[in-house]
Amino acid sequence: MERPQPDSMPQDLSEALKEATKEVHVQAENAEFMKNFQKGQVTRKGFKLVMASLYHIYVALEEEIERNKENPVYAPLYFPEELHRRAALERDMAFWYGPRWEDAIPYTQATRRYVRRLHEVGRKEPELLVAHAYTRYLGDLSGGQVLKKIAQKALDLPSSGEGVDFFTFPNVASATKFKQLYRSRMNTLEMTPEVRQRVIEEAKAAFLLNIQLFEELQELLAQDAEDQSPSQAPGLRRRVGSGARDAALTETPRGKPQPNLLSQAPLLRWVLTLSFVVATVAVGLYVM
Repeated sequence: MERPQPDSMPQDLSEALKEATKEVHVQAENAEFMKNFQKGQVTRKGFKLVMASLYHIYVALEEEIERNKENPVYAPLYFPEELHRRAALERDMAFWYGPRWEDAIPYTQATRRYVRRLHEVGRKEPELLVAHAYTRYLGDLSGGQVLKKIAQKALDLPSSGEGVDFFTFPNVASATKFKQLYRSRMNTLEMTPEVRQRVIEEAKAAFLLNIQLFEELQELLAQDAEDQSPSQAPGLRRRVGSGARDAALTETPRGKPQPNLLSQAPLLRWVLTLSFVVATVAVGLYVM
């Protein structure tokens, strides 16, 4: 496909980004992990995984924003009090992983690729940083409250907001008005047509990095479900720690152990949910 010429694109950068990323945005929303999330089909393990990935991503993004906060290619978009997520994510990590969370949180391969690209942009091509900030922050402001409510309901979280601080922007009174302000600031950035085209391509790349992350998380959850499947033949693939499963067996009058279904209910619900998803949800290809 021929790349659109700069003079054929919308004049405003914000409109150009919105138009150019429509297709990849839909792909991100249709990633299986996100479709399941939006349906309320999210487990604690899945939520913990995605929140840990977001922590690593925002640490990298905001380190590079701080590095370039006075650089004209980014300075008009510097809103640390309103937008920055690191402190909120640190509280969420403590909630989900405990006081030693820094030693406990996972760091997946797709997350590492995303973080590596953020550091490359911030250090070598800071004019492209706007693409990542646009993709993440405006996406969080747009869908954050909806996802927060879904997570609270699906995971039975406290209404006080513990565990989902990431989705709350206490210093943004109106998400709609703030997004308008942010887009207007984006449109003041001075850049050549060639740089603007590179920014647009970087925004597409940011969406693809998110898609890869969601696909990886879905694969990890599917593998975890397979490893824990209670349908394995007796004696096969027994692992260290299988004593917990054995403890969930009860003796029948004939002395033959039978599964205690009440003790296995959470696992059975997970397997049934996964089977339903695989049967009914088409896998899509992703920021937040």
